[in-house]
Amino acid sequence: MGRLPPITEAEVVPIHGLNGPGLDEVGLCAWIAQAEPGETLVYHRGFLAVDATSVVSRLSTEQQRSLQQVAAAAMRAADQGLVHLVQTRLGPDEFAYIAIARPRPGPPGAPLSMRLLEAA
Repeated sequence: MGRLPPITEAEVVPIHGLNGPGLDEVGLCAWIAQAEPGETLVYHRGFLAVDATSVVSRLSTEQQRSLQQVAAAAMRAADQGLVHLVQTRLGPDEFAYIAIARPRPGPPGAPLSMRLLEAA
């Protein structure tokens, strides 16, 4: 597998927009359910371990909780074989966390929403 092309600012979906969350757990699962194999989504931009830790994060408690839920949902989806999770460095202490849709495992028509719920 080759290298991904550089990520542009337009391709970054912020986890928290000016008016609240830009992407939540439900939004991530909805994207996974409809994404074609090979499609990508940047589900967080920053330093995930720092941003999700209350002692050092600059995010509000609510934003931290939302980020933790999105990261956990992404990991569950990866564990289920639905996405690959990768990251790329954007700058010092800043990364883009990327979900890449994989081909659907299992029999055709398997209810993806049920698989995601069962993994939770």
